Amino acid sequence: MLSMKKIILFLFLPLFCHSQIYREEIKDAKEAMATANDSMKIELYGNLFDLYRNREVDTARLYLDSMGTLARQFKDATLLGKQLRHEGTYFARINDYRKSEDSIRKAINLLKTGKDQLELAHTYNNLGLTLRSLGMLDSAMRYHVKSLKIRERLGASPRVMGQNYTTIGVIHGMLLNYEKANDYFLKAEKIYLQYDNERLLAGTWNKIALNNKNSGDLQSALFYYTKADSLYAKRNNLVGRSLIQNNLCSLYLNLNQDDIAKTHCLQAYDLSKKANRKRTMASVLNNLSVIALNEKNYALTIDYVTEAQKTTKETGVKSLNIHLFQNLAAAYEGMGDYKRAYENRIKHFNIYDSIFNEEKTLQINELETKYQTEKKEAALALQEEEIKTLNEKSRADNLQKGLYAGGMASALALFGLSVFGYRQRIKRNRIAREKQEEIYKQEIAHKQKELASQTLHLVQKNTFIQELKENLENLKNSPEKFKAEFRRIVMLLKKENASDKDWEVFKTYFADVHNDFDQKLKTLYADISEKEIRLAAFLRMNLTTKEIAATLNVLPESILKSKYRLKKKLNLDKETDLTSFLNTL
Repeated sequence: MLSMKKIILFLFLPLFCHSQIYREEIKDAKEAMATANDSMKIELYGNLFDLYRNREVDTARLYLDSMGTLARQFKDATLLGKQLRHEGTYFARINDYRKSEDSIRKAINLLKTGKDQLELAHTYNNLGLTLRSLGMLDSAMRYHVKSLKIRERLGASPRVMGQNYTTIGVIHGMLLNYEKANDYFLKAEKIYLQYDNERLLAGTWNKIALNNKNSGDLQSALFYYTKADSLYAKRNNLVGRSLIQNNLCSLYLNLNQDDIAKTHCLQAYDLSKKANRKRTMASVLNNLSVIALNEKNYALTIDYVTEAQKTTKETGVKSLNIHLFQNLAAAYEGMGDYKRAYENRIKHFNIYDSIFNEEKTLQINELETKYQTEKKEAALALQEEEIKTLNEKSRADNLQKGLYAGGMASALALFGLSVFGYRQRIKRNRIAREKQEEIYKQEIAHKQKELASQTLHLVQKNTFIQELKENLENLKNSPEKFKAEFRRIVMLLKKENASDKDWEVFKTYFADVHNDFDQKLKTLYADISEKEIRLAAFLRMNLTTKEIAATLNVLPESILKSKYRLKKKLNLDKETDLTSFLNTL
């Protein structure tokens, strides 16, 4: 039987344990149940859930249910909030992010009524992670910052503060705010160096490297990847090393050094297989398929893609299939199997549009959520102002009644002043309400324009694919023409989004919904090129670097360089965000 001291020590196990489950800790937790009171059992169930959730999710769910049953008996807001936060983590673990968001928001509502502010900060942070997975980056940032402010005020542990900094840095990186991202990463690095936390330090160096790679600073990325790899190797961390080696593989592919890239990829595959990290394995296999494709080893390309697709099916990560189908189509084309090349090219476009549409829908939903929230807040503020006005009128009326006995003239004067003041306040409230309604109208108009742009993109893409299908059906009846015609169609597929004719059509529609955007640019910057206007238009639609690269059939690094050149041409300083500036035109 364990002592009370050991029970309490176990309650303070780190919430985020390593991927390897320590059997001794699980054994101690189960033994601790025998002497723990009910409130401690709730904490123990929560810790057991955390220990199991990364390996045995079904077992973790059992402990979560036990925690919920006991917490509901207490009817304690803080304990129920903790259980709901764990429930949100469980749903996120099985990729059901909508349910995760629902559970965590319920937890926040309960925790707001309690005194455990650090638990509330923890829950805000979890909501931010879930919203990030849903693609709602602005909302995610807001909750991570809320979490950070509470932790800074209450003096959370250095480890927790460092993790909060890195999380915010990651979102800044996803929003292409690379300098701000590095600012937060360096804050975390300072903490981990000070407290000698090598595991989290290595992870932070990996994030700095990836951030620098995405910003185009490949040499700095290589420096930080190498530092992180050395630290992971020192700690014999297979998971960390597999990620770093795969990242190095991608980096050397960007540098067109395929031989070095292959060495890192093969090492990453071996490490991820030993660590049973299937998502990393799938990403490595995709990189290996690119290398094989560059070597014109088409059979090997197909083998790598087939194996990667099996892994993505197990992990539920659909986005990687965009690249896998593209590589598969290129391999079949190289082998002369144009029918299969066409089929996989169509799959590539379909899954790209599917994911692209999902992401845009989430962005529109986020705009709607922000709009509704701001509307409610404005309505409440207006209601409070009207209540305040009525209270003031009531006080003026009471004063008028009190003074009535002292003199009718004075009372009438005061009453007149109170009525005048009341009317002035009503007038100000009406003007404020009208201004707020105008803001709402402008926001709705803006969202309608964004939706129109998105609809146009999807319609154009789907129309193009349908025309291709019809053309190829016709070719089936003339086999002797199939090979020559198919080569022409594949080239059309590659150039479809970048063609000048399609661009002119798109530009016409875009100008309609975005108030002659291209003409404004030409008026302000006479020397701006047509390609730069095209890039600016895509940024105005809030497309990501990867989406623009896929649309124009170029590498993301090429888009990053083009964005840098465009920003210089527009004479924008470092602090000004390019996309935000374009949204003001």
